[in-house]
Amino acid sequence: MLYTQYDYQKGKLDELLDVIIEEKASLFVCAVGVPPPHAVEKLHKAGIPIMNMVGHPKHVPKALAAGVDLICAQAGEGGGHTGDTPATILIPACVDAVKGHKSPLTGKPVYVIGAGAVYDGRSLAANLAWGAQAVWVGTRFVASTEAGAPKAHKDALLSASYEDAITTIIYTGRPLRVRRTPYVQDWHDNRQEEITELTSKGIIPVDHDLEQHPERSVQSRAWLIGRVAALINEVVPAQKIVDDMVSEAVKILQQNASFVTIRSKL
Repeated sequence: MLYTQYDYQKGKLDELLDVIIEEKASLFVCAVGVPPPHAVEKLHKAGIPIMNMVGHPKHVPKALAAGVDLICAQAGEGGGHTGDTPATILIPACVDAVKGHKSPLTGKPVYVIGAGAVYDGRSLAANLAWGAQAVWVGTRFVASTEAGAPKAHKDALLSASYEDAITTIIYTGRPLRVRRTPYVQDWHDNRQEEITELTSKGIIPVDHDLEQHPERSVQSRAWLIGRVAALINEVVPAQKIVDDMVSEAVKILQQNASFVTIRSKL
């Protein structure tokens, strides 16, 4: 499949970096490629660590060479831009790939943050078992009371079945996992040749479509969700999500530790 080479910052990366530094951001997260050398230098000079999202183990060496401080391994189950490597393979592979590497900013080890299919204590415990130092949670927090997502987004998430979180390149020119809608399905069922033609020219299919049919702006809306949406059935406060996730993970890890016994050979 041909992906579109598209400048998501629209030539304003340096301006955006200035705002990020001025606002004293705690972390700079980049995806769909690695940050350019001047961006890394500028952010590190301001004391801001850089985390690079990766969807394949082969992306890790490139990110490390660019000078990032953290790797966020975004498994294929995750919402938004993603690859197709499942968490069970991607997270351990990335953990292995960063061994021996140090953060250029802190001098500490480069840690892996697990993402994709993280929504409860079981998935948190699994990521820790795979060697991740923390997790990056998206879809579960969309269905939180405090989330700024519109009600339509939350409803789309809560009503999603196991087959409804699909990937498409019509929105950004790169694989993006979104909620299946009649609009998205029509592109995939009836407009594949058009997708190929447009992306080969560096044109985002949806942008092109809306230029010709602005009346489709509502139905074309992309609702980003991960595959765990099928397991989420209620909107709850963010504090409850965090508390439940941590307490369940602790119980699981303690229980798993109890399965291991050390017996003296004497």
